Amino acid sequence: MYLSLLYTCISVYTFSCRDEKQFRMSTRQEEVTISSFCAPQKKFVFIKTHKTGTCTVINIFQRYALYNKLKVLMPVSQGLLSWPFPPEEADYIHMPDEKYDALMHHFVYNKTWLLTKFPSEIPYITILREPFRHLKSQMNYYHLPMLLGIEDSKDAVKNFLEDPWKYRNKSEVFFNHVNVTWDGTRNPLTFDLGWPAEKADNQEEASAYITQLDKEFTLVMILRYLDESIVLLRRLMCWEVKDVVYYSRIENRRHYPYKRYEATLEELDNHRRWSAVDYMLYDTFNKSLWRKIATQVMVLLFMLSFFSSFADTAKFLHLQ
Repeated sequence: MYLSLLYTCISVYTFSCRDEKQFRMSTRQEEVTISSFCAPQKKFVFIKTHKTGTCTVINIFQRYALYNKLKVLMPVSQGLLSWPFPPEEADYIHMPDEKYDALMHHFVYNKTWLLTKFPSEIPYITILREPFRHLKSQMNYYHLPMLLGIEDSKDAVKNFLEDPWKYRNKSEVFFNHVNVTWDGTRNPLTFDLGWPAEKADNQEEASAYITQLDKEFTLVMILRYLDESIVLLRRLMCWEVKDVVYYSRIENRRHYPYKRYEATLEELDNHRRWSAVDYMLYDTFNKSLWRKIATQVMVLLFMLSFFSSFADTAKFLHLQ
């Protein structure tokens, strides 16, 4: 659907070889104009969701923070600022003035708390992954087949999706010390963005919550369209291309028996009903991303080509 939208946009703006030079010049001019009328964003909140490619994306934010000497709200314990528990003052390293420029660690989204640490007008950014692929990654990383009592084989996902409700009592994990329930198979993306696992069946309230998230987040990237997302990020933040070049780390390309498993339509339907809030979340922000793309498709196409060449060069240099 979205590719056809992109192709339609391309066809509308089809130009001849004679016009290509003029197009490229005007596109470059627009980039110069944008840079002239905006200042680089040096304050931001990036909510690092789980198993969504954030180990790749966070390098962009870490590098920018390092080069620009930003004051990052850092966790006391490595990696986890506030997850799966609500934020507490003892969880992070305090600055003398309690003023921070950036957040980029695992953190259960809590806008009320964040407003006590950051200005209200800064960009809020996160990234999501298609829920079925996310489930497979979750099951591998957290060893969920063992938790569910399913053989960890190529059929693990298939066996689970035949009847997810059968495993409900096994898939939920309760953290006694913070009174929080987490389910690695059911709405884990929305959990990272502040939606309680106990409200998995309350879709009406969940829909209202996602609508609110859509107002609060400036950009929600989609892993499947990472290059497009990064180009939009660059334009949103008014950063230079060099600031957003990334290298996908080979060590993160894990292999497991069911990684390539393609679910049947019935299994996908079961998963969509089981993890309905995550699908609602993903569908909302996938559409939002493509609306943003559609409004600036020609500039985006040019920048994607330029960005891809830049990234390929960076990858080559990294491997030397």
